[in-house]
Amino acid sequence: MASRQQQQLQVLSALDGAKTQLYHFRAVVVAGMGFFTDAYDLFCISLVTKLLGRIYYADPSSPNPGSLPPNVAAAVNGVALCGTLAGQLFFGWLGDRLGRKSVYGMTLILMVVCSVASGLSFGHTPASVMATLCFFRFWLGFGIGGDYPLSATIMSEYANKKTRGAFIAAVFAMQGFGILAGGVVTLVLSTVFRSAFPAPAYQTDAAASTVPQADYVWRIILMLGALPAALTYYWRTKMPETARYTALVAKNAKKASLDMSKVLQSEVEAEPEKLDEIMARGEDYGLLTSRFAKRHGLHLLGTATAWFLVDVAYYSQNLFQKDIFGSIGWIPKARTMDALEEVFRISRAQTLIALCGTVPGYWFTVFLIDVIGRFWIQLVGFAMMAVFMLGLAVPYHHWTTPGNHVGFVVMYGLTFFFANFGPNATTFIVPAEIFPARLRSTCHGISAAAGKAGAIIGAFGFLYAAQSPDPAHVDAGYKPGIGVQKALYVLAACNLLGFLVTFLVPESKGKSLEEMSGEADAEEGNGANNVRPSGEQLV
Repeated sequence: MASRQQQQLQVLSALDGAKTQLYHFRAVVVAGMGFFTDAYDLFCISLVTKLLGRIYYADPSSPNPGSLPPNVAAAVNGVALCGTLAGQLFFGWLGDRLGRKSVYGMTLILMVVCSVASGLSFGHTPASVMATLCFFRFWLGFGIGGDYPLSATIMSEYANKKTRGAFIAAVFAMQGFGILAGGVVTLVLSTVFRSAFPAPAYQTDAAASTVPQADYVWRIILMLGALPAALTYYWRTKMPETARYTALVAKNAKKASLDMSKVLQSEVEAEPEKLDEIMARGEDYGLLTSRFAKRHGLHLLGTATAWFLVDVAYYSQNLFQKDIFGSIGWIPKARTMDALEEVFRISRAQTLIALCGTVPGYWFTVFLIDVIGRFWIQLVGFAMMAVFMLGLAVPYHHWTTPGNHVGFVVMYGLTFFFANFGPNATTFIVPAEIFPARLRSTCHGISAAAGKAGAIIGAFGFLYAAQSPDPAHVDAGYKPGIGVQKALYVLAACNLLGFLVTFLVPESKGKSLEEMSGEADAEEGNGANNVRPSGEQLV
């Protein structure tokens, strides 16, 4: 250990051993508000898709309110995820080429502009409005995608090794508040508009059940996503580049030391000669090399696959809560409500789940990740998600009978709790800790993009798969599917696979980033590649 500390630059040792200070919390807030915005923007669309169907695809002669055609619903729900995937790969790569700070402001500007533009989607026909909305939501997702690798990498490179997991988890935990904020904003707006513009239920008066002012509701909800991002832009531009990028990638020990002296408010020696020695001793291998495959290939496979599997389950549940709640009778039939009442009930249900299951799960991770470790939280999280999904699926018909809905919601909420006190959080944290500085943002972006591929499968696949196998109960425009019960079995299987994949990922609790990546070792041969999740060395 002593020799390893002697090999490490003083500026990096100072960061690893720094006490928790104000700059740590400032970094959490600045990076976390980006994630707050990300979650708000990604998940608020699920609150207004039913309203979009009523406004733009209404047929007063139909016994049921208008709904988005299957292809339109899939595009509106999934296009931001496609943009996010592309953004994660592009900005992850760019963060290792230009620096974390240089790229960080770009993503925020894109998010602000596209959030506002999404709410200003106009057109002469329903198809043109939806096409414009999808266009701007793709680019909104592209900006959101950049926030994943950049925020995680910046926080990991700023944090000390003792509480690094908690700080990265705190950034990600802002996602829970973003989901909650989306529900609360929608609740407030739907309540205000309902009292100002009362309307009859659809079955009473189909045409009057959707007031013209309802068109403002979804637009305001989407545009408000720009606010938190805009408020944090100034602070992002003021953050110095991380010392690990400046020293280990840009190879400028003097600037790294100067920047961190200001941050730590103490003198830090530059040590340019030691940096030259470390650079000469290390191997500057790239991503697509046999050396990377040997050292980190299984790690990247593990982080990417685990993130893919958890997002299949997480996004299919989150984006389609309204369909699940409707299928168990927790939300009344659409024809018995006016348009704004339906928005109110959907947002109330999502807010309740976020408040009771989603948000607490994130913060359990924050407080316990540096105590229990990443490996065990992810392993137990996948196992418990599988257990609770099977608990929903096996006696599914019991949950759908009157009087049992509360039990279903409790079980459903627990799956979210163990997703967030489990793999949904750890898959974000670990890729920011175990790869070399020169590839850290890229590898995090690849892992995150694999996750979004899972989210896209969840978002598009669940939309069709959850349809009833009975043609008489299939939503308009859809073909019969396997039903919610069998869809839950599939999601449970994804979680069991995730449990197994977790064994590919090393434990990084209490270790420096250089120790995990192998950059602290003279020959880069004794680092993370040879560490079991439990921490003992392989022979």
